Amino acid sequence: MSQEDGAQNKATAEKFSEMIKAFGNAISEIFDDPALKEKAKEFTESVSESAKVFGSRFTDEEVKAKFKDLGKAAQDFGRSVAEHFKDEKGK
Repeated sequence: MSQEDGAQNKATAEKFSEMIKAFGNAISEIFDDPALKEKAKEFTESVSESAKVFGSRFTDEEVKAKFKDLGKAAQDFGRSVAEHFKDEKGK
């Protein structure tokens, strides 16, 4: 792996880690529960460490495909939540 690939993988792993942290923070804020906040913090720390470890795998075709699936699932979830709140506004 070239230095450029290594730097790109590190940047991708860092962005993934940041996304997971933001997700955990958002979930803990939504539910505003001290125990959930602690679990979300533990989860984000664990995933962040894991992302750093497998950063080199972001170039694997199988991993790319799985992340595309993850992205689609996240988009579907976001649309579903948006529709749910849109429906509530109309009531």
